[in-house]
Amino acid sequence: MAGAVKRLCMVPRLAGVGGMVSFQRKMAAALEQRGIQAVFELTDLPYDAVLVTGGTRHLGGLWQARQRGIPVIQRLDGMNWLHRLRRTGVRHYLRAEYGNMLLKLIRNRLASVIVYQSRFSKQWWQRAHGAAPVPDCVVYNGVDLQAFHPHGKGDRPAEGWRVLLVEGSLMGGYEAGLETAFALMEGLARKIGSTAQLELMVVGRVDERVKARWQAQAPVTVLWTGKLPGERIPEIDRSAHVLFSSDINAACPNSVIEALACGLPVVAFDTGALPELVTGDSGRLAPYGGDPWRLEPPDLPALVEAASQVLASQPRFRSAARQRAEAAFDLQQMAQGYLDALDLMIE
Repeated sequence: MAGAVKRLCMVPRLAGVGGMVSFQRKMAAALEQRGIQAVFELTDLPYDAVLVTGGTRHLGGLWQARQRGIPVIQRLDGMNWLHRLRRTGVRHYLRAEYGNMLLKLIRNRLASVIVYQSRFSKQWWQRAHGAAPVPDCVVYNGVDLQAFHPHGKGDRPAEGWRVLLVEGSLMGGYEAGLETAFALMEGLARKIGSTAQLELMVVGRVDERVKARWQAQAPVTVLWTGKLPGERIPEIDRSAHVLFSSDINAACPNSVIEALACGLPVVAFDTGALPELVTGDSGRLAPYGGDPWRLEPPDLPALVEAASQVLASQPRFRSAARQRAEAAFDLQQMAQGYLDALDLMIE
């Protein structure tokens, strides 16, 4: 079946969900190299298969595709859950619950095959909703290793250390990532004995009131870049010494994979898919220390120690980070994984 695909329809995801445009752009580029055309509207017939990224409101179009015998691949990461533990506003809460409902409906009723972004993601869905009624597999996100690499523009500070935090958005319940990042910097400052040699760069959307509050009490220099276009990220990754991945129970964060490809080691808590992604000396994961699903206070000293190890042995960790990306996160490897998923339906 995979070899028969000449046109693939990639259905737009729910508006406002980060990562979708980036994934579609990367996937379309990888498909083009294989002679496969990508289209983005369910009405743009004919096509040989449909790839829906998470959830979509175009349920009627998916149902019609299935009626025509066209297979539907659903790409699943995790579910919305922070809104149930933190106050994010009624509108955000309802939007998050609606998104979960669509994900579950497509998984259980409309998908022909499920592609989970990590083993963690698969286990999460199975724990919450049981096994899917269709075949499934795990395909990690990929990155263009020619565009994301350790060499090129993006010089690191000549003196001191720069810690990088990259998230599409640090709002809607994800503000706690900033709190942990600043606690990490405070701990590193105590360990190093100076704040002058430390710098935190924050990439992503941050509420101006939150930014002002943290800027007023920041223990180190902070660089706020806002949200940047994807083509700027390799340069930013190459300008830092370590990436702090703040998302708790993340399914397969692109920021981690992109950093590894640029030779930037990753530090994070050992939640979600991070233990699958950051292996060997590609970074260091700290034990969370509590129940992350309840957002219990994490083990901050363990996180500081993990970051200290990476900063103390940069050449070893940077080399291992790139090797990890080359071994597991090549864009073409990801594209082939999605095409191979179609063959699961006929096994």
